[in-house]
Amino acid sequence: MRAWQAGALICRLLAGAAPGVVEPGLPIWNEGERAGLVASGWMAGGLLLTEEPAPNETEPAAGQALDVAQPSAEEIAEAEIPSNEIPEKFWPAYFEQRPQSYVVDPQGLLSSVDYRDRLGFLDYHAGDSTIDLFVYVFRGDQEIPGEVREEELVERFFSAGRPAAVMYYYLGAPQRSVLYLSPSLTDAVSAAEQRRALESSVMQAFEKVDPSGQIEALLVQMSIRIYWMERMLGGVAAAEEMPVAVHAAKVPVTTSLMNERLRPLMESARRFTLPAAVMAATLGLACALSWWTRRRARYRFPEFEVEPRLGGAHAAGVGAVISFASAALPPASQRDQVPDYLRRA
Repeated sequence: MRAWQAGALICRLLAGAAPGVVEPGLPIWNEGERAGLVASGWMAGGLLLTEEPAPNETEPAAGQALDVAQPSAEEIAEAEIPSNEIPEKFWPAYFEQRPQSYVVDPQGLLSSVDYRDRLGFLDYHAGDSTIDLFVYVFRGDQEIPGEVREEELVERFFSAGRPAAVMYYYLGAPQRSVLYLSPSLTDAVSAAEQRRALESSVMQAFEKVDPSGQIEALLVQMSIRIYWMERMLGGVAAAEEMPVAVHAAKVPVTTSLMNERLRPLMESARRFTLPAAVMAATLGLACALSWWTRRRARYRFPEFEVEPRLGGAHAAGVGAVISFASAALPPASQRDQVPDYLRRA
């Protein structure tokens, strides 16, 4: 039995055909037809039904290595660095020196207006407070390089000079903010107080929607919390860094700082003061005019002729009641008499 006949029998058995049933077989080549197709150089399915290599196809020599370009050292280094890590060209501006400005933003993430406003606020804070506030601005999804240790950086740059609070702020992601205090403050301000200050500032930031409003609200709240840190210190930090005469004026200075924090609320109240005063004056004038009108009102009752009784103009024991249609309107404006008489026997 030929191979194709055996294959056809197996297919019929798998299809459920009975062994005794004779079914049409597979087509076979006519004599000379296959030889003619082979001689012409093409036969349908010929490449699939043979193990011989395809024409004009060369096999690679045994043991020959493929010529593939190896990656360069720069490409390997770039592949190992996560895409969200701070670019290396900004590392010196961030981590190699004490900042010269209260806002550290070498990447230019803040607009020029926002940068100027935040820097002006922190400059004002530094003039009214004994604790400076520095803010490092990063993109919301960026990561600090693993070679940088934030605590060691703060200890190295902020051990000398005025006490400072250093905040790492991620623009658009206030919940990632981190707060560090200079070594002169860490012993005096507890970790719980630092955590409460950061949480309070982050909650204020989340009340805003846009990133610009978030960082503004966070810095304002953190400035207020620093004021309470000064109160907790009891003048220890101020006595170490400032003369006694300046330290004696600390209370009025911090009071003006609180006034500055409340200035937006006072401005909002001032905008509504004039309209409220005008409305109150108008309402009071209307009430006074209404009272004066009612006070000056005079009612005149109309004269009606009473129908004669028993043929005479007057009669003993006979009276009449004059009533009007509406009790709410003045009698002078009503001309129709409602007949309602009272008679006695």
